[in-house]
Amino acid sequence: METKLTGKVIVVGDNIDTDQIYPGCYLALTDPEEIGSHCLEGVSKEIAHTFPSGGIVVAGRNFGCGSSREHAPIALLAMGAKAVLADSFARIFFRNAVNLGLLPVICKGISSHVANGQTLTLDLDEGTVTVAETGEILPCERLGEQAMHILEAGGIKPLMRGRFGK
Repeated sequence: METKLTGKVIVVGDNIDTDQIYPGCYLALTDPEEIGSHCLEGVSKEIAHTFPSGGIVVAGRNFGCGSSREHAPIALLAMGAKAVLADSFARIFFRNAVNLGLLPVICKGISSHVANGQTLTLDLDEGTVTVAETGEILPCERLGEQAMHILEAGGIKPLMRGRFGK
């Protein structure tokens, strides 16, 4: 996994729940492209269709609250998100994201420092995010060693397959 990621951002608000990330009416879908096309539809129907390739979602507080459905991080990955940076995450969403290979990073206050379309560079080694347009550097929490191992493998299943040779 790259330790330095750069991408254009979309900014969403506080308390974005899993039903806003991936509405329950689409739970029967199995095609990743189709799943990604409905991502964040509960916030705006336009986001998935205008999301920049390899982009970064920036959120406020409590991102991923609500149900424990794994479809939320799956939809973000299918939409093309490299990472989600938020002021804070719901615990179960954070764990599901790591286990499915989506990078969640806590950057307290980030949602008030960036705007849609700006470019961010996340440096996991330094624990910083740089806003290209302003040069502002914001601190981010570092992920634990085990979470990094899981993410480097592409998720918990690929990690276990690699360990057990299956």
